[in-house]
Amino acid sequence: MSKNWYPVIDRKICIECGACVEKCSHGVYDKKSPMKPVIINTDGCIEGCHGCGNLCPTGSITYVGENTAWKPPKPKQEKTTVNADCGCGCGPGDSCCDDSVAAGPAAKDLTIDFLYLDLQTCERCISTDETLQEAIHVLSGTFDSLGYKVTLNSVNITSKELAEQYRFESSPTIRVNGVDICTELTESGCADCGTIAGDSINCRSFVWEGKEYNQPPAAMIVDGILRVLYGNARKSKTSYTLPENLKKFFAGRKPAKSETCNCGCCGGSI
Repeated sequence: MSKNWYPVIDRKICIECGACVEKCSHGVYDKKSPMKPVIINTDGCIEGCHGCGNLCPTGSITYVGENTAWKPPKPKQEKTTVNADCGCGCGPGDSCCDDSVAAGPAAKDLTIDFLYLDLQTCERCISTDETLQEAIHVLSGTFDSLGYKVTLNSVNITSKELAEQYRFESSPTIRVNGVDICTELTESGCADCGTIAGDSINCRSFVWEGKEYNQPPAAMIVDGILRVLYGNARKSKTSYTLPENLKKFFAGRKPAKSETCNCGCCGGSI
């Protein structure tokens, strides 16, 4: 059994045939929902098992932890038939009127924002950046299978103005399509950022399965990204005020040379 291997279902293409629920004998799916697959026991899944995925007629099942050459079975594409008298001016054999041309799925955009205060000194930010990269690598096959085009934006929040622009509450922060992957905001003292600011500074801590971490486990980030993808997380609409903690950090922090130099040669891309 494995906590790092379990199925995920693309609800947009799942036809609720019940094949996966019937196939699985390890209690991963809720047998009380024989047609619509509901995953209730990820720990029951056996690492490397593709039984339910191989049966899925639409290829809607992928796996967290997938590191093999396995790919979901490709569903038969529906052909788009266009009447030759549609008025477009084309005829049979042309691309838009040829009934042999299959309609392919459009790519879906997925934007991951990594917002942080420091990647030179703060071990909390540095480690979270590394773990986020690991989580994205773990999910790369899932993103490909589901047709997502992933963009990772790393944003160094260097001023109160930037913090207000991004509605930044605590460092570091990971957002998926604008949604924070953390369901609650917790903080603890950060000696590294305190050294930078010359004051006591709190940075974000991460609560996962009842434990608090200074750096989020990769599994927590994977779970957070998937929750956003499948609509189990919502973007906060609350008003924003710059936290006092961040005001202290920006007031005490000494800007890097590239932030104060006006020669025009110290910043930006080459």
